[in-house]
Amino acid sequence: MKQKDASLNGPLLGCDPFLLNEGFAIAKEKGLRPKHQITIIIPRNFGRDAISGQYLRFILAVFLFDTHRETTRLKLKSILCAQSHSIEQASHQMNSEVNRIAEMAEAGERMIERLRKKAFRPEARKGVAVRYGIAEAAQLLGCSTNRIRMAENDGRLPPPPATKNGRRPGYSIEDLLNMRQVLDASPARAPLDQPAIIAVQNFKGGVGKSTVTTHLAHYFGVLGYRVLVVDCDSQATTTTLFGFNPHFNITREQTLYPYLSIEPTQTDLLYAVQRTPWPNVDLIPSNLELFDVEYELAASGADGGSVLAARFRKLKSGLLDLAQQYDIVLLDPPPALGTISLAVMQAANALLIPLAATTPDFCSTVQFLSMMEQVTEQIRQAGIDVSYDFVRLICSKFDSNDPSHAMVQQIMEQSFGPALLPVPILESAEISHAALRMMTVYELERPIGTPRTHKRCRANLDQALGQVEQLVRRNWGVTSPASAAEVVNAT
Repeated sequence: MKQKDASLNGPLLGCDPFLLNEGFAIAKEKGLRPKHQITIIIPRNFGRDAISGQYLRFILAVFLFDTHRETTRLKLKSILCAQSHSIEQASHQMNSEVNRIAEMAEAGERMIERLRKKAFRPEARKGVAVRYGIAEAAQLLGCSTNRIRMAENDGRLPPPPATKNGRRPGYSIEDLLNMRQVLDASPARAPLDQPAIIAVQNFKGGVGKSTVTTHLAHYFGVLGYRVLVVDCDSQATTTTLFGFNPHFNITREQTLYPYLSIEPTQTDLLYAVQRTPWPNVDLIPSNLELFDVEYELAASGADGGSVLAARFRKLKSGLLDLAQQYDIVLLDPPPALGTISLAVMQAANALLIPLAATTPDFCSTVQFLSMMEQVTEQIRQAGIDVSYDFVRLICSKFDSNDPSHAMVQQIMEQSFGPALLPVPILESAEISHAALRMMTVYELERPIGTPRTHKRCRANLDQALGQVEQLVRRNWGVTSPASAAEVVNAT
């Protein structure tokens, strides 16, 4: 199609002036007030044949007009060139296509809610039904099964779960946490150890950023760490995986918005903390309205730089205060270089970069790292400190049977060296099946695929995510013994 601008009374591409004037007259009857120009779109093969009625073609006249102080575009008001179609009929067709977007969004939200209710418990809240046998529980606690049985026999632990059909149902997450307290097997940091605040970031979408974040949270949760997940992405994928529907269950006042907005209503982040089905994993959720922060800061005008710096410092201060109640804080920022992403990268003390084993993902990650270097330097020049305990890349969605993935992995190893974690997260149908149920593999009560596939996937996740745990723990316990007063002040 050809597109040109036309004045109110000028012919266009040999089009019959009568037709144009007719369209303008109809628009005038509709009460539309044209601006300085009108855009006319004419089909490439438009001609006298169309005018004579042998072929049905139409001219689209788009008018700009003001309504309630807002400039609005009239959606595709059309003028028939041949047949007896009216402008109302053509307009209805065009508007129906636009309205279909809203209809698809509403239908999608209803389907998400149906999936949520089907995947979660009858009370429409997600629950953790996974159970652990005594051997697995002992392995997680780092003790023997006899020690657990002795604690049950002498009353320090509750009696073992009741049998069902001759089989023990196993221990719940709550049971494991209680065991850790009784048997002194908690991995929690010492009061003076710095909590890990890890940003899981890459500007390339589709690399499994939210999947890595949620699996990390549940991996640490299984091991007994106190975990806080902060969903900073307005797409709210992480929020959804934790069992919340961002559209129905989360309001803007429950996100970071009241804390980071130009006119904040909250002075700390405690208001936003939501309990999850995991007793030791909390969440600050997100929804689409969190993106309003980006708009507000962009419209801050000449004071934008100072406002932005203030938000950087505020988010870091708020997270540091809140992190004292946790061992690990996981930040899931948007996959873009925006205000929130910059604030998250400045507030974190560690950076984990997931990337897929493909050439486009590798190239995109290189650009991300280059951009990161430039941005952090600019932030430092503004007087804002940026420092990380560790920066690591982890290969996600790795297909060991794909030769191209192996080649790209070699390229990544040569380029990034020890910064690339040696164990990748393997592509697995078990992860995909769990995501369909809005779960992670750590939440599955039983394998979805074959037991062998589930076991292989779980073993790989434990090994790959365990690399991050080692990085977190390497700085713990290296401080000098604390005095009683220091311990009291730190708690």
